Amino acid sequence: VQLQASGGGLVQPGGSLRLSCAASETRGPSNIMGWYRQAPGNQRELVAMSTIGGTSNYTNSVRGRFTISRDNAKNTVYLQMNSLKPEDTAVYYCKVVLYRDEKWLHYWGQGTLVTVSS
Repeated sequence: VQLQASGGGLVQPGGSLRLSCAASETRGPSNIMGWYRQAPGNQRELVAMSTIGGTSNYTNSVRGRFTISRDNAKNTVYLQMNSLKPEDTAVYYCKVVLYRDEKWLHYWGQGTLVTVSS
């Protein structure tokens, strides 16, 4: 499974960006699609995740500002980021977890840099 992320860039504080991540395929009875981020010197952390059943979860620091959505027909997950803050600066990675052959398989995208700065 190949993941292609895009949409990162430089934005001023208070601005918005939309990240996209397209998976080559997501065959299987269930899957989870999500976004992680890693700032310099920090561990990678979960930002948001979405199940195929429509349940979404967010880390506290982005709740109310970021929205995760998905287009299952296109095997694509999005992250709409509003009211961006300098502390949102990080490399953002998409992740897809597929349930296949009675096990969960994890796949990572290549990462896209988001820089929030004036």
